[in-house]
Amino acid sequence: MIKLIALDLDGTLLDSQKNISEMNKQAIHKALAKGVKVVLCTGRPLGGIKRYVDELDLLGEEDFSITYNGGLVQRNHDSKVLSEKTLSYQDIQTIYQLSQDLGLPMNMLDLEYVYEPEYPTGRDSLYPSLMSASLPFVKREIASFEADHQFNKVVFCTDPAYLDDAITRIPAAFHEQFSTMKSRPLLYEIMHPEVDKGSGIARLCELMGFSADEVMVCGDEENDAAMFDYAGVAVAMENATEAIKSKATYITKTNDEDGVAHAIHKFVL
Repeated sequence: MIKLIALDLDGTLLDSQKNISEMNKQAIHKALAKGVKVVLCTGRPLGGIKRYVDELDLLGEEDFSITYNGGLVQRNHDSKVLSEKTLSYQDIQTIYQLSQDLGLPMNMLDLEYVYEPEYPTGRDSLYPSLMSASLPFVKREIASFEADHQFNKVVFCTDPAYLDDAITRIPAAFHEQFSTMKSRPLLYEIMHPEVDKGSGIARLCELMGFSADEVMVCGDEENDAAMFDYAGVAVAMENATEAIKSKATYITKTNDEDGVAHAIHKFVL
């Protein structure tokens, strides 16, 4: 029996216009009425998904979201942190040096801001246009931070072809030192080595007393792979990457065809 549904946002719950369809909303509300927990699981910060949390009325004492790709588990209504894994200032220095070597623009995020250190000449980050409504953007150089400052994640956001080429030149040791994933064609994310959506869901389930076989997840991209490995029921969207489809229990309709609602009706309702 499914007791928790974890939903990716972009390409999954949200349609191409970044909206939640009426059919998806109705299915989610029916699941909630049965006592099933619904959790948004995203690379965004909590402030960047407030619109959807409010729209789905996920504002109770036991309503949570998994943000920063699993690096942060928070209660929705008051942002209380239940679990958090962060990058250190030393980590940021290491990652920034890599970004300089590869000619990639870099942004760092904590709970309050997205920071913009100096970008490579002629290659500004595309992240401000991608995530303009999530957190305030602040121009700040790496050397200006205190040594104990903690960061939730780092992103490289640029032209997909340029990014893909750069990714091939990242040393193998770097992937062992950090958790890295591509969450969109133009976006590469770097986090604490123990962070992924699967670990975030596992931590929340531990706190709530649920087991993996009581969890259904829906997703479409590389950063959803770990939660597919964890959950008892893993639903890939028809628009998902082939790698994600290969991990799926079930392939539902696309994000523009109410795929999440179809999955909820099949496995929960």
